[in-house]
Amino acid sequence: MTNGYENVRIAVAALAMGALGAAALAAVPQQPVLDHYAALDKAAGGDGTFSADRGKAFFLAKHTHNAKLTSCTSCHTTDPHNVGHLPTGRQLKPMAVSLSPNRFTRLGKVEKWAQRNCTTVVGRACTAKEIGDYITYMMSQ
Repeated sequence: MTNGYENVRIAVAALAMGALGAAALAAVPQQPVLDHYAALDKAAGGDGTFSADRGKAFFLAKHTHNAKLTSCTSCHTTDPHNVGHLPTGRQLKPMAVSLSPNRFTRLGKVEKWAQRNCTTVVGRACTAKEIGDYITYMMSQ
């Protein structure tokens, strides 16, 4: 569920991007990656828009593919601001873009980890819509 603060943050970002044009896009380093997934979503018949609420639901969703890794939160915790841990004990930086501003800025890296993690946790490739929603949620955090 989106809280009021998150709605204001998203609205301000949208207004800033509209008012500043290309300068605003440069200030949002995740935008080229989101644009890529929006184009893929449109090519698949979607509308090319993303939702932080859907991204949060996907992040928290439980899957039955892997008994040990049932959701993104298995490694990343339920709070994207927290440090996560792999089953091996290795630490993972917070997923929240506010704490890890370089997250989701390199398409190759996003695709590598989305393919690996979706296959491991969800049991299939994630859709462009799911990846875009996920990134949008993490950008709101």
